[in-house]
Amino acid sequence: MPMSPDFKERLFPHLPALADHFGTPFHIYDEKGILETGAALKKAFSGIPGFKEYFAVKALPNPSILDLMKSMGFGFDCSSVAELSLARRAGAVREDILFTSNNTSKKDFQTALAEDGCLLNLDDISLVAKVPRMPETICFRYNPGPRRTGNAIIGNPVEAKYGITHEQVIPAYQAAMDRGASRFGMHTMVCSNERNYTYMVETARMLLDLAAETGKALGIRFDFLNIGGGLGIPYRPEDEALNLEAMALEITDLFKAFEAKEGYMPALFMESGRYMTGPHGVLVTRAINRKDIYRTYIGVDACMSSLMRPGMYGAYHHIDVLGKTPGLKDLAVDVVGALCENNDKFAVERALPPIVDGDLLIIHDTGAHGHAMGFNYNGQLRPQELLLGKDGKTSRIRRAETLDDLFATLNFSENTFNPAK
Repeated sequence: MPMSPDFKERLFPHLPALADHFGTPFHIYDEKGILETGAALKKAFSGIPGFKEYFAVKALPNPSILDLMKSMGFGFDCSSVAELSLARRAGAVREDILFTSNNTSKKDFQTALAEDGCLLNLDDISLVAKVPRMPETICFRYNPGPRRTGNAIIGNPVEAKYGITHEQVIPAYQAAMDRGASRFGMHTMVCSNERNYTYMVETARMLLDLAAETGKALGIRFDFLNIGGGLGIPYRPEDEALNLEAMALEITDLFKAFEAKEGYMPALFMESGRYMTGPHGVLVTRAINRKDIYRTYIGVDACMSSLMRPGMYGAYHHIDVLGKTPGLKDLAVDVVGALCENNDKFAVERALPPIVDGDLLIIHDTGAHGHAMGFNYNGQLRPQELLLGKDGKTSRIRRAETLDDLFATLNFSENTFNPAK
């Protein structure tokens, strides 16, 4: 269910004082919950030597969160230069970083391969010739196309811009070998927010079969297979949680069967973001207005710049009103922000207890793709981020944006091109 009871018990009693101290709105993350989820993930896959989680930096790109991931021995899944920089700032080196980008520029490749380098995961066969220097270890992202169906968020693999086709797999690895690659990985990402664990089991089976086929054709072994992210969380109270233990057991059995047949076992990598941090974050915002027209609207001091998933995807995020229990007096309301967009809504016709100005609303499951997807339309500013420590103390881990931040790019040296000259 959304937001663990333990997180609630540790946060809610102090929330009024926190809101007064820090001001609203803010995202607040639960250190204890994140660490417990990481420990459970490692335990579940302990039967596969070399298992490693590469936290998807795009989900929650905050240095304090990345430090937590590093403390658990996790690596980082990066898809941009900014994410690479954050991972390296957290102390990640070489095989701690998996760089999976698409439509990558030469400059970005140079940055990825600089310093101690990274594990390079190529999205297209044409990129083999464009990599400035071929690293020792190379990986390709596989797109199974019509061989698999995607899910609602990630869509049909045939329509996805990511990865190489089935027919390109052997030529891609051969081309990388011709340029000097001698160690190999294989990657795929075919679902997002999937709570049916059998989908992930089939993804592991698919990669194992493809690794065996490719290995025989080229006479190579695979150091690792990366089944991607996509582990789902239950956003709605009635949703069932992913059965991590069953998933890990079945995938472990597949890897052991591969070892028995092929004579070796590759490491298993995954790159969960949402599963690691999503349920361990909430957006706290204060009610500032009620408007009764054709519907009832509850205006809050956060808007889409803080959390755009509901407006962009129609995604559901559970909402609590602090100190008020749902019941017979609930009223269907739209919870809205100040953005000049009609989809600037956190909830639509949601039954909530009566809300008055000053009430605190807690919007659940914003620990992934919340602050990270924020934007500045209308000049709205992204909010601060806080961390509830396992010791009970709350710290600011990112300040709120200011107008000076927003206008910083308007300070520049004059630069004019005159075609007449």
